[in-house]
Amino acid sequence: MPSKGFATRDLTRSYLSPRTLLGTGMTILVFICGILALLPLLAVLFYILVQGFSSLSWNVFTQLPPPPSAQPLEKVSGGFGNAILGTLLMVGIAALISIPFGILAAIYLTEFSSRRLARWIRFATNILSGVPSIIAGVFAYGIVVLAMGTFSAIAGGVALSVLMLPIVVRTTDEALQLVPKELRQASIGLGATNFQTVFRVVLPAAIPTIVTGVTLAIARATGETAPLLYTALSSQYWPNNLFSPTPSLAFLIYNFATVPYKNQQQLAWAASLILILIVLLTSIFARWITRQKVY
Repeated sequence: MPSKGFATRDLTRSYLSPRTLLGTGMTILVFICGILALLPLLAVLFYILVQGFSSLSWNVFTQLPPPPSAQPLEKVSGGFGNAILGTLLMVGIAALISIPFGILAAIYLTEFSSRRLARWIRFATNILSGVPSIIAGVFAYGIVVLAMGTFSAIAGGVALSVLMLPIVVRTTDEALQLVPKELRQASIGLGATNFQTVFRVVLPAAIPTIVTGVTLAIARATGETAPLLYTALSSQYWPNNLFSPTPSLAFLIYNFATVPYKNQQQLAWAASLILILIVLLTSIFARWITRQKVY
């Protein structure tokens, strides 16, 4: 029961008050903007799903690309199994190059370098992450293709590793900075060296976020086309070595989507769907890993 010395006030806010109306309006506006932001993604996924699903069959995973044909086919003949294998091969080469160097660079950046040097390295990493992908292709063409005298999976992997490296460095750097300083102090207090603290305490605690960054880097490299135009080119055959032109899904889509032949256009839609699914599954895996908190 309220005391006599204080006046009672009705704390309930009217639904027609200006503040309530403003809050409700802004909530609706944010909801509409969120839906509008999702529309392009949903439209792309829906259109590729409709166009690509009808062209899917087991043959697309096991056969080579067919010769061009302008006649509409009831069922798509041929496939792009070689492009799937070539894509996985070049992304694997890029991962072997960029992941170890990126993680070690981030460890040095966070744990051992001076603040001034770290600031410059982070600045350089941000610049590298903004470099257009075609520049990475030209760079790999100059240092690998011209040196080897041929387009190859190695050259394609080097070009993709240039694009993956800044993502791995930045995400690993941020992951290491998120590890509480108390863990480092406790480890050193128990007699561990800086090296032991980093590799036995800090790095295991940051692994979930590091894996997230690695998978996102792999997802970006998988869908790149421009660097492969200058490095791996393409091939109509199964990749049998690392030192010859190598097919990829991105290049196959680029090549088949612009031709007037019906069967190759259908394969381009099917390859687009497979590429989208690879990137989507990689992103989902990254999100799942993020939920596994170690610290």
